[in-house]
Amino acid sequence: MKPKDHYATLGVGHQAPQADIKRAYRKLARKFHPDVSQEPNALAQFQAVAEAHEVLIDPERRAAYDAEVQGIPPRASRRPHGAHGPNNAQDNSGSQAFSDFFDAMRSHSRNMHSEPHVQRGADEHANIDVSLRDAYRESTQQLMVHLVSLDSDEQPHWKQRELEVRIPRGVREGQRLRLKGQGAPGLGGAPPGDLYLTVRFATDPEFRLDGRDVLVDLMLAPWEAALGAKVQARTPEGPVELTVPAGSRPLRKLRLKGRGLPGRPSGDLYAVLGIALPPPHSSEQHKAYEALASAFPSFDARQAAPA
Repeated sequence: MKPKDHYATLGVGHQAPQADIKRAYRKLARKFHPDVSQEPNALAQFQAVAEAHEVLIDPERRAAYDAEVQGIPPRASRRPHGAHGPNNAQDNSGSQAFSDFFDAMRSHSRNMHSEPHVQRGADEHANIDVSLRDAYRESTQQLMVHLVSLDSDEQPHWKQRELEVRIPRGVREGQRLRLKGQGAPGLGGAPPGDLYLTVRFATDPEFRLDGRDVLVDLMLAPWEAALGAKVQARTPEGPVELTVPAGSRPLRKLRLKGRGLPGRPSGDLYAVLGIALPPPHSSEQHKAYEALASAFPSFDARQAAPA
């Protein structure tokens, strides 16, 4: 069987320094993370990237890999100064948890015959799409995520899990929801990490967001706009009656205070007015338009003031 080319997987050269390997891994981990990637076979590609990083980021394993698999003379096996130092780089893909897990497992293997290695599980990160209507009320959502797990040999791997997530009323876009103890498992009896879900609002066919304010289009008949009317307006919480002032023009905004996204303070809801012209299908309807034109002989739409 042809050996895997871990360098090609990460897109780096055989003489690439450790910093380039780490940088390439983070870039590809974000690209192929199965919870955010749209790439085909994202999980398989992510696992290949993680495996390549696991081999090449450790100087001893990289030297052995080069010598035995690639036929390249081995490098000095001494670990560079600082290789065990903390990795402070942050991303929102959750890939760091897998890398941290491999680092912890290597340390665990070295210490298993001397003293037990105890380490809290890493925190994981993913996105969750929330509908605008769910933001108006407390709700629950079932979410499938890929999280780090341990097999029977205490080796880390990705496992798909279904979680029930409580969506609090008034949740904001970009807000992080913490699921305690749902991150990577700990080592040596240490507690697991947490899972942080970043809220993204799903596109709504009726409503638009402007901060905490919500906008909805409200179409009027010409006579409703000209004479004023009471009409039903849609809101994420259901229809409400709205008074349209006489002489309203297209793009005018009618404000419903406090009917936007819940919060402290709550946003407002704005009905953005538009005018729909009924098509004349019958002779009576044609005559009605003719009568309207006769009633406003001096009106020139091209010279009318803009809305």
